[in-house]
Amino acid sequence: MRKHFLTSFMMLLLVVFLAACSSNESSSGETEVEAESSDTKEKQVVTFWHSMGGAGQEALNSIVESFNSSQDEIQVNAEYQGEYDESLTKFNAVAGTDSAPSMIQTFEIGTKSMINSGQITPIQEFIDADGYDMSGLEENIVNYYSLDGTFYSMPFNSSTPVMYYNKEAFEAAGLDPEAPPATFEEIIEANKAIVESNPDMKGFALQAYGWLWEQLLANQGALLLNNDNGRTGTPTEIGWTEEEGKSIFNWVKQMVDDGTFANYGTNGDNMMAGFLAGDVAMFLQSSASSRDVIDNAPFEVGIAYLPHPEDKERQGVVIGGASLWMIDGKPEEEQKAAWEFMKYLQTPEVQAEWHVGTGYFAINPAAYEEQTVKDAYAEKPQLQVTVNQLQDTKASYATQGALMDMLPEGRKIMETALEKVYNGGEVDEAYNTAVEQFNAAIEQANAARGE
Repeated sequence: MRKHFLTSFMMLLLVVFLAACSSNESSSGETEVEAESSDTKEKQVVTFWHSMGGAGQEALNSIVESFNSSQDEIQVNAEYQGEYDESLTKFNAVAGTDSAPSMIQTFEIGTKSMINSGQITPIQEFIDADGYDMSGLEENIVNYYSLDGTFYSMPFNSSTPVMYYNKEAFEAAGLDPEAPPATFEEIIEANKAIVESNPDMKGFALQAYGWLWEQLLANQGALLLNNDNGRTGTPTEIGWTEEEGKSIFNWVKQMVDDGTFANYGTNGDNMMAGFLAGDVAMFLQSSASSRDVIDNAPFEVGIAYLPHPEDKERQGVVIGGASLWMIDGKPEEEQKAAWEFMKYLQTPEVQAEWHVGTGYFAINPAAYEEQTVKDAYAEKPQLQVTVNQLQDTKASYATQGALMDMLPEGRKIMETALEKVYNGGEVDEAYNTAVEQFNAAIEQANAARGE
């Protein structure tokens, strides 16, 4: 009986011991989870609205992914919002609310609209607080985005127009593929030789795009707006002369009359497709398209500087593309995180990847010394021509670019005028109407702001 009692007692002690061990293990496990949870810091989320599609979006997504993997404090979410106009419309609808992004990419002619919106924090505040040096960035790009010594946005994807040409078509026409035409007049003559050698091919195409018209104007040293392109005072009227403005219309009219001009209207995609298909030998378009054009053409592509009238000295090009804006009203930590991402985008390594992957310029010229870029230039030397044209540009108010909130409307006005000429309209009528409408748009914009 006593033996049975001792056995039962020992079993009871064993059960109590095991239960105590189990309790200790459970308690210990809960403590470890709690400790792990307290050590895990939630990432600061940055919402980045952008307008990069195609190859640009692929390159941007790769850069964002690299940034997110490079540290454990910030999570950038890149969200495509359509083309620049569409993205800006969406932003204006949510500005000042919790739905607004942390930062947004906006095209260069939206600069004044963003400043006047009252919805942005100038990045100059972060530059000053951080002691960040902007002097190492590309001079001609910085010139556009610096207003009276203040940076309101961070330059990012910058481009200028260049002339693309079919080297095989040049050879067939007896033209030197290594010496492309540099002036309006030389293009007219080259067109004739190309069409004569191949009646199924046109010589030249110019998209009816206000940005390209502005660039052809600036390359002559002409201003788009008075008051030094709106940089020393609010514009009150156009800045170009009749001779400068009409030179572009007359050039196109001559090619239309010669039967050497390929009319794609406002459709840049169709124009590029026509070039790749061998329907036209030359066209103007953004340098950001260079990688796509070179990679997809079934012939060797040449890239040349933007043409100019022979009686005008070449002045250079105006920066196009877009910059990054910090949205006001966001928590301090969110803005600081967005600023860290902006700085990351300017590093030579990232800019080298961006330049080679898209054809956009490297905002930081130190990127051109990266091996990635050197290898790309060895394989595709045409890419370097786009950079040379930018760096050969002469700094002036004309090449610095215009600033005013009505510029998107102004571009549409010039596009309509160009299309009239493309379709056989008279230069004087198209030009005079455009000037009248352009000045009216300036006047209306000033009136809307009470100026």
